[in-house]
Amino acid sequence: MKIEDVIDNIGNRFATVVVAARRARQINAYYSGLGSNEGKNIPPQVNSLSRKPLTIAMEEIAGGMVQAEHAEE
Repeated sequence: MKIEDVIDNIGNRFATVVVAARRARQINAYYSGLGSNEGKNIPPQVNSLSRKPLTIAMEEIAGGMVQAEHAEE
């Protein structure tokens, strides 16, 4: 995975940082909530060798599984 693949899927690097950070927090919340039966958080969408939420989030973005939401003005 190259960072250019991740940036190309989102559009620009600033939006990429925001999307990746939000998704990494969701992944982290999923792992910390395992066993509590909350079911609020979406599990990781890729099989990754990494255990770092940010890396998993970047792999999801590069794979096209996470998209940026554009706010209507």
